[in-house]
Amino acid sequence: MARSQFRSQRKPSGGRFHAFRTKRKSELAGFPSLTKVSPDRKFQTKRVVGNNTKFSLLTVHDINVTDKNGKTSKTPILNVVDNAANKNLVRRNIVTKGAVVETKLGRVRVTSRPGQEASVNGKLV
Repeated sequence: MARSQFRSQRKPSGGRFHAFRTKRKSELAGFPSLTKVSPDRKFQTKRVVGNNTKFSLLTVHDINVTDKNGKTSKTPILNVVDNAANKNLVRRNIVTKGAVVETKLGRVRVTSRPGQEASVNGKLV
């Protein structure tokens, strides 16, 4: 059975919503990209509704860090230190939003969603 992002078939009261149509391809849930720390950068493209494309980052090696003074610099990621969402992601070195990663500038928290974006040669694709 396909995983759908459509509304639940149950009401908050426990009653049923009756289906007025079937599932659409655009409502299917995708698999998580699970962005890993690796020395090279890989991404994959997905075709979405309207013949558009989405990019998903599969591996990453550097991160933009902004300090308290507002200065931003690009620094390499050494490893993943903590992740409040799932401790298993730390063991597998997977970067998600909210993860704490170790860099040369110290520990930083990821505020972007790496599975939703991909940049090539410093430009957003």
